[in-house]
Amino acid sequence: MGAATREAIEKLRQRYARNFASLITTFLNSKVSDSGVLSRPVHMKTKIIASDILTAFTAAPIGTKVTDSEGFMKAARAAVEAHNFAEDRVSGQGFLVCPEAIPFVSAGDGLRTEDPWDYIPALHRGEVSLFLKRERAGEVQFCALVVFTSEAYLADPEVTPEEAARVEGATHVLVAVIASSGPEAPLTPQRFVANLAGGNREALAWDADEIREKARAINEYWTKYCVVAG
Repeated sequence: MGAATREAIEKLRQRYARNFASLITTFLNSKVSDSGVLSRPVHMKTKIIASDILTAFTAAPIGTKVTDSEGFMKAARAAVEAHNFAEDRVSGQGFLVCPEAIPFVSAGDGLRTEDPWDYIPALHRGEVSLFLKRERAGEVQFCALVVFTSEAYLADPEVTPEEAARVEGATHVLVAVIASSGPEAPLTPQRFVANLAGGNREALAWDADEIREKARAINEYWTKYCVVAG
């Protein structure tokens, strides 16, 4: 046992002497980041619930579509259990690259065309926009999951009291599935602006240079690709 571990245990003992035995059990069954932050004990059963804004499991979603729920959730659970959420840029808000999920999803985008008949109008987050038809989705090249711990999800400014009650009992919440037919897809322009306006805590840490770089990548990607629907 290293000096840092002994020091951490001693601090726990002094602060929680009455419950020392149970705390040591938690400590030894948890992952510890370099900063000394305890993550969820590894023996706890992982329970993932999809957020109320995620449409990937529906019959005709806008964006990425999960085509095999069982295979996808198996891959997602493995990715979640292998990830240390204490080391995320904003603790608990995980961006998990998950190539293992690629066989179980349809891409959320495709190359833009100049044929108006390749597009369909659809209502998405309160706005009617044009999207490529699902048949125009490209082959998946990249897949990632946006997963929050339950604590981080409940702290999100856009989570309503009703949604908080719905996800009660979950250890993690699946917020987004990103399967792109190009390289790693950046945020859509609408989501980028919403995050800057206070829709996500991580955006508060972006500096001016990072914002400009993200804006450049978003403009470059979405000029070439378009979100699919159906």
